[in-house]
Amino acid sequence: MNGLALHEPSASPASWRIALPHSAAAVPVARALVRTALTEPAHGADRDTAELLTAELVANAVEHAAGDGPIELVVELLPTGCQVEVHDPDPAPPGDLTRPSGREPDPWQEHGRGLLLIRALSSSCGHRPTGTGKAVWFRLATVPPQWRPQTSSGT
Repeated sequence: MNGLALHEPSASPASWRIALPHSAAAVPVARALVRTALTEPAHGADRDTAELLTAELVANAVEHAAGDGPIELVVELLPTGCQVEVHDPDPAPPGDLTRPSGREPDPWQEHGRGLLLIRALSSSCGHRPTGTGKAVWFRLATVPPQWRPQTSSGT
């Protein structure tokens, strides 16, 4: 071939997949994986929000999914942001994830705000059936560079 060859970036995004125990111990492991995946400053998705929403998805799977089989965390870095999925063995949809239920969370209860946070803070969210249960997911868009916190150089 004569002339310049163009290198097209890989169509497949960077991704991580990990099986987690069906217990509360899965939450800090999931947060650590997301924090590590989003460490690259050039990526641009809000790492704190990603960690919070991941913790909510994993905690919901641990608390509400039937059975005690493992759950799975999938993190994908996309050119436009990131997508996080939590797979669990329960095919039942996750409550009011994509539609508000019309009722306010009880301010005196510790629970009941996870799906509300996911809806409010993600750029999109949803669920889909899988061959072994369901996947619940959210996406976060890349934060424009001018909106990102400035990092200090340590000097």
